[in-house]
Amino acid sequence: MNDAVPAPVSVPAPASAPAPASSSRRVRVRAPELVGKGGWLNTGDTSYTLADLRGRIVILDFWTFCCINCLHVLDELRELEEKHRDTVVIIGVHSPKFVHEAEHQAVVDAVERYQVHHPVLDDPELATWKQYAVRAWPTLVVIDPEGYVVAQHAGEGHAHAIERLVEELEAEHTAKGTLRRGDGPYVPPEPVATDLRFPGKALVLPGGNLLVSDSTRHQLVELAPDGETVVRRIGSGERGFGPDSFSEPQGLALLPDGKVIVADTVNHALRTYDPADGAIETVAGTGRQWWQGSPTAGPALEVDLSSPWDVAWWAGRVWIAMAGVHQLWTYDPATGTVEVAAGTTNEGLVDGPAAEAWFAQPSGLAATEDRLWIADSETSALRCVERDGDGGGDSDGGGSGAGAGFVIRTAVGTGLFDFGHRDGAAGQALLQHPLGVTALPDGSVAVSDTYNHALRRYDPSTGEVTTLATDLREPSDAVLVGEDIVVVESARHRLTRLRLPDEAVRVEAVAHRTQRAATDVAPGALRLEVVFTAPSGQKLDTRYGPSTRLLVSATPPELLVDGGGTGTELSRELVLADVVDGADGVTEGVLHVSAMAASCDDDPANEYPACHVHQQDWGVPVRVTESGTSRLGLVLAGLDA
Repeated sequence: MNDAVPAPVSVPAPASAPAPASSSRRVRVRAPELVGKGGWLNTGDTSYTLADLRGRIVILDFWTFCCINCLHVLDELRELEEKHRDTVVIIGVHSPKFVHEAEHQAVVDAVERYQVHHPVLDDPELATWKQYAVRAWPTLVVIDPEGYVVAQHAGEGHAHAIERLVEELEAEHTAKGTLRRGDGPYVPPEPVATDLRFPGKALVLPGGNLLVSDSTRHQLVELAPDGETVVRRIGSGERGFGPDSFSEPQGLALLPDGKVIVADTVNHALRTYDPADGAIETVAGTGRQWWQGSPTAGPALEVDLSSPWDVAWWAGRVWIAMAGVHQLWTYDPATGTVEVAAGTTNEGLVDGPAAEAWFAQPSGLAATEDRLWIADSETSALRCVERDGDGGGDSDGGGSGAGAGFVIRTAVGTGLFDFGHRDGAAGQALLQHPLGVTALPDGSVAVSDTYNHALRRYDPSTGEVTTLATDLREPSDAVLVGEDIVVVESARHRLTRLRLPDEAVRVEAVAHRTQRAATDVAPGALRLEVVFTAPSGQKLDTRYGPSTRLLVSATPPELLVDGGGTGTELSRELVLADVVDGADGVTEGVLHVSAMAASCDDDPANEYPACHVHQQDWGVPVRVTESGTSRLGLVLAGLDA
């Protein structure tokens, strides 16, 4: 997640911790205590200290529920959690980005929504985050049975390394007599009986019934036109990738042949459902998550996808909000192929030719004749795809491929760090993590403004944003039914029918900025270092060339005078804007850093060693000041075992 805020140190690590050491010289750093004003979840109302967990291997997962990378890590950890359940205790430390995420009930909802089966510490004020000097969502910290920190990893793709470390710690502490086996502190909450449980998206079927993705129950549910009466359930209800199962499905769209295409989000796949005979078929994706270096085009069933969140039929094909990699892809049923249509995989808000645009977890799509509207959730933005020239664009449309001839424009939103609830002219209006967008008959669009619990409206003809309804609970989508609009109230587990109002609701304006202090950096030269230590038993994979990649850019671009672009070294000399004698210039902004490292198993006897990709994006708010640091450090993976 591109919202990390590193402190000016060379190797971010738990408070007072040194840089990672080798397995022959493990440095022992006592883990700080776990504190959080929100209290504990999934423990039966019991609070825990690290002393209570002594003898167990503890994995702290610093996450926030808006973050797609954090959701990926939850899924990565499921197998490890089950396999080592008698020795390992995973504790989620919920560390919010958005104001809504600091609400305790919202965290309770998210823990159930994403089926988190381990204790969670609700830390709304980031107390534990600060104690461990965490810099990014997600971050994993491993604590040994004696209460010492032994590893820290930022980003995704580290489950294999952590499992290897867990096995080493099990062996070491079994021999020392310091490992305590047994049941962990997890206590599941009582189940609640509702027809829907955290529904995601909805679709009106040709016969008038409503189809809803019932994400937490891994099903589709067909409802009568009243939006309440259950007609049928589609799918087994068990998480899986079988012929009759889904895994947290979200987006739905009607295809010209009458079938429904489904964004089967956690299966990283597209499925079709035929209302005529109930058949479910996989049409795109392999069930594996896409990683950097994987193909981005080809036969649909051979190309990996990454958390497709919504789908829409537009311009003769299915457009996919690929939230997991901050892109738009397309699927062409006629040729059975997929390809990237827009986005670079960098997380942020950059308009222009489709191939050069940046997105941040696109999560909602709505098609009109001339535009494809996008709810770009992490930038709290409403954006659109237009054919080049429709709005007076002067770009080349983004080169070849599915995105050729298209440009990306932002209607509402400014970037990753600003959000709120403010109506008025689009240039100053604010949203908060919207997940859905709906085309209205008059040419305007309704935005499911999820974390503001509101339904908003943007009118392209006037450039104005208004509020249609409030007091909704995490609305994630809406569909038109006659003169009404039916809203998916995800956190109230229901559909809510509203009459589109003639006048806007008056709402007191509020504006927020993500509460992560900017790092003071000196003007001029800045040394950037991304620390990566190959996990135990692995080495950098250099068989096919450089095994690391570093991409650096800035918002605004003028902040970064030199050192931007892509390279293969994980350290780089940057040059920032120099503000001299108080003259006007760039004094603050965001450094965007994306790092990737590939490692493989270090076993000379194995002709085909397993290889692994480690990657993370950071968005580093910086303030240029003469007293600032000239060195900036980020940790991709630091492992001293």
